[in-house]
Amino acid sequence: MSDALTLPAEARERAGKGASRVLRREGRVPAVIYGGKEEPTPIHVEAKELVRQLGTGHFMNSIVMIEVGGKTVRALPKDVAFDPVSDRPIHVDFLRLAKDSKIQVAVPVVFVNEDDSPGLKRGGVLNVVRHELELVCESDKIPDDITIDVTGKDIGDSIHISEVTLPAGAESAITDRDFTIATLVAPSALKRAEGEAGEGEAEAAEGEEAGE
Repeated sequence: MSDALTLPAEARERAGKGASRVLRREGRVPAVIYGGKEEPTPIHVEAKELVRQLGTGHFMNSIVMIEVGGKTVRALPKDVAFDPVSDRPIHVDFLRLAKDSKIQVAVPVVFVNEDDSPGLKRGGVLNVVRHELELVCESDKIPDDITIDVTGKDIGDSIHISEVTLPAGAESAITDRDFTIATLVAPSALKRAEGEAGEGEAEAAEGEEAGE
């Protein structure tokens, strides 16, 4: 997993929209730490530092050591709200973690050895159904990504979760079915499927016009 990030914070003495607006004008972002059988802890962090950590690309899958009030709280980012106009972060939710706790996270999928796939060599297309996998992991063993080897995969093959070797301490959050992660399709099949979808949308639109 990615190295833990450190995020300095200050306790938030006042709650409410008005107090949050004041903090944002001062270059701070309101946040809250919850979970761990403790009362929620309202805090605020520096906007520039938060944006920098978000820019690493792995903030949401990293343990964040939040330094507040002379203590360090081990937490995982669970949600970041963004301003719809400026796209700046305006609020963050952190989940407090116990050392041996298990959590559900979304981990990106990375495909390797595409040059060793007969289907891709023949012009096939890797149609990725799931770009992330929902995993239940030990909180100190969150993987950066899940690597899937496509060696030997030919057109018409599918890759299911049962074929993927997950890291120790991790398991799929979806256990009721052997879901598909990706399929290897011929370019013509992909184009035909897109064309049929387009025709279906056109027919639906014509039907609506006729109904009117």
